Amino acid sequence: MKINDSIKNAGLNVEKPSATKLGSANNKNAQASQVDAKSAESVTLSPMSAQLKSLEEKVAASNVFDAEKVEAIKSAIANGQFKVDSEKVADGLIASVKDFLSTQK
Repeated sequence: MKINDSIKNAGLNVEKPSATKLGSANNKNAQASQVDAKSAESVTLSPMSAQLKSLEEKVAASNVFDAEKVEAIKSAIANGQFKVDSEKVADGLIASVKDFLSTQK
């Protein structure tokens, strides 16, 4: 069943806004925003916001991954020398599941 059909069948009168109604609503919102912007003369940020900004800049500047290690893995795969340690993968999966289950409680 479609949503539109269920609205019609329920006897609800759903009016779609016309372009003129939307335009006048947007104009009112824009005017209200301009009034709010004019009335707000200053903003004071907490020390926590300065710390967050500093952390954000540090994260943006740091590398998320080790580029040299990625290149070494790429070349090992290309040369057919990359081997997967199935025990290590299995241990990692089990640890992840244990962690997930402990956070669900």
